[in-house]
This record gives sequence, C-alpha cells and structure tokens, in this order.
Amino acid sequence: MAYEVNFDGIVGPTHNYAGLSLGNLASQRHGQTVSNPREAALQGLAKMKYLADLGLKQAVLPPQRRPDFAMLRRLGFGGSDPEVLWKASKEAPRLLAAAYSASSMWAANAATVSPSSDTADGRVHFTPANLVTQFHRSIEAPATAALLKAIFPDESAFAHHPPLPASGFLSDEGAANHTRLCADHGSAGVEIFVFGRDASSQAAAPARFPARQTLEASRAVARLHEIDPLRAVFAQQNPAAIDAGAFHNDVVSVGNQNVLLYHASAYVNPAGVIAEIRRALAAVTDVALIAIEVPEERVSLKDAISTYLFNSQLVTLPSGKMALIAPIECREHAGVAKFIQSVIESENSIESVHYLDVRQSMRNGGGPACLRLRVVLTESELALVHPGVLLTDTLYAELVAWVNRCYREELRPEDLADPLLAREAWDAMEALSPLLKLPLKVI
Repeated sequence: MAYEVNFDGIVGPTHNYAGLSLGNLASQRHGQTVSNPREAALQGLAKMKYLADLGLKQAVLPPQRRPDFAMLRRLGFGGSDPEVLWKASKEAPRLLAAAYSASSMWAANAATVSPSSDTADGRVHFTPANLVTQFHRSIEAPATAALLKAIFPDESAFAHHPPLPASGFLSDEGAANHTRLCADHGSAGVEIFVFGRDASSQAAAPARFPARQTLEASRAVARLHEIDPLRAVFAQQNPAAIDAGAFHNDVVSVGNQNVLLYHASAYVNPAGVIAEIRRALAAVTDVALIAIEVPEERVSLKDAISTYLFNSQLVTLPSGKMALIAPIECREHAGVAKFIQSVIESENSIESVHYLDVRQSMRNGGGPACLRLRVVLTESELALVHPGVLLTDTLYAELVAWVNRCYREELRPEDLADPLLAREAWDAMEALSPLLKLPLKVI
C-alpha cells in the first residue's frame, strides 16, 4: 500500500506583496499592496484540514525564518539587526523585500521527488530546487535541503541530493514542472519533466519572460533519481504559455494516476508529447492514459491563468474516485466553472470538485497546487517520516492558535523596515519549533 502525502507549506508570518516574481502576473499586479499574514496562514491551514478530512494523508512544512539577516550581511549591510534593516530599506528596498519573502510557502517548488517504485535503488529520492531565476527564492535552497533531511532522515529509505549547481544553465524549479503518472500510487510510473528551454541549443526560441526550468536541469534530476530512461518523458512548455504568465507547468497542466488535464497551449507539439506519454505508460501498466485537453475556445489561456484552473490539486480519494481541489476563483468564473462541471459529467475518473479559498496565496501567484509538495510513500516509509509534521486534529488546533497569537493581521510595504516585525517573526518560529518537534536550526 502506498499513499500520496501532501506536504503543504505553512504561510510564514512575513507574508507580503512585494511584486518580486518576474513573469508571475498576480505577484506583479498586487505588488506593494497590503497583505494579511494571519488570514493567509489560516487559509492554508484550512485547506490542509479540509483535505485531511476527505481522508487524504496530510503533512506540513514549516516556513523558513525571515528576515534573512545573514543574506543581508553578505550583501554588505552591517551593524545591529535594526541597523541592517534600516540601511537595506534606504539603499536596496527590493533586497530587503527578498530577505522577508515568505515564498517557501509554495512547497511545489521545494524539490523534485521520485517514489521508491520508480527508482533503481528502491529509495525515495529528493532533489531540492535551486530556484536560481528568482533571487528571493534562490536563498531557500540550503534550508530546504536541511529540512527535508530532518523530516525524511532514514538513509536506507530516503536518498537526499544537494540542489543542482546555482547556474541558469541548470535552473531548477522543482515539482511545479514535474508530474508522475501511474496505475496507482504504489506501482511503477512515468515521470514527466517539463522544461521551458534547452540551454544548450541556440535554436530554442526564448520566451519574453525567463523560462524557469531547463532541459539540462530536468535530465540531471532524472539521472540523480535513477529513473529508467524509458520511463522519463521530457516535454517542452510552450513559450506562448510562459509569456502569458504560466511561469511553471503546473499553471497549465495537472496530473494524477492515469489522468492528465492540460491546456491546448501547454506544450510544444502537444500531440507528440501525449503520444510519448502513452507509449511510456503502456510499458509499465495496462491502465490507459486519460488525456483531457482543454481547447482555447472552452477556456482561454488567459482565463486558465487568472483563475489557476490547472493549479488545482487532482487527488484520489479513499473511495478510489478522483476530485479536483480548485481555487474559489474557478467557481466565480462562469466559463471555467461550466467547463469543470462538464469534465465531472463526462466519462473520466474526475467525479467531484471542491472549491477552496486561498485568496491570499493567489494574489501572490500561487494556487492550491503551489502550496503542496506531493510525496508518494509506502506504509513502511510513512512510518519513518518525522511524526511531528503529520497533520492531526490536535496539531491543526495548535497551529491555528499559534497563528492567531503570533501573526499580524495586516502587513504594509513600509513595515519591512520595522525591527519589531523582525523580532515578532523570529519569535513565531521559536514558538513553532516545539509544536512540530523540529529543532530551530532546521526551520
């Protein structure tokens, strides 16, 4: 027996809208507006609880400590902590915003994960993403690596690789560009790695916005994870989708077991990509691929990105039926809601939809799928996971109380220079450590 466990990132106490993410339309549109850290964290926790109540395995990933004073000092801002904040706010406010960024909440970018049924050595493999295309995210990689080792400590069951070298040639954005298809979670599957550009090829047509995943990075991760080359598919994302705001592939496609839901503009040569996936899947299972292409005339690329239709979670419930966990923005868009209903009513495995409110994350460019890292674990592997991060009713109640006690209701751009905010954020992490039974040094 194997389970897909959702490890959701807890929204951090410094959740703010700084507009740092180039190519992320929502992030840029809401830049320099007022955020609501308490509401954001409670929305994220409510989503986790909702999925747990549906019978899914749910766990949490703590936020990273912010502001990152060490990074600011490396960049030449000296003195006491308040002096560092004041100097950075005057000389380099975007660097200060990066030091405060709560972007580790989007756990889909934390790492790429391959289950033991796919790897040659029979272990679960983790490669933390280097996230080099966005400075505020690139500072996450070392802490992510340490956290994953603390949560998945047994080396006989879990293989941990360091992030790929920090180079644009090997730009890696993690599971947001990786989908696994299979008959069931415990069986061997096909791993689909989606890249935005081939950094080795001068012929590749670049998108206007930077492609955040390279073919070279995807191939390196597949090699590190010891994936059989016959069960690894490398597909190029359509540059037009990237330019439209699909900065990750999980903004234009979502897969689960043998179902792949994707926009017609998701890939370069979509017919060829689907044919290759069919061949690879047929080699490991008798279960046929259900490929659901969403044509432009049904849901435009613009509407798909604004509602984050494809950044829904596609999950298998304990009943064996599949459900779409969609942002509430999809229900509020008549055309998208109508399309979802047509999918549910048609002959496929998706039989229900659940609309959830994660507006605070959506305003910064992350839907339900961005907030979670999927990790397929057998029962014996799940027993080896650090138990403090597995969501229970008790832990949920403790985390809600912690958020209400430690988080600000509002956060304005000018608040980032306030030493009191920094102190509050670090105190919040100290209070979180015993709740998750994780040492402060790894969170």
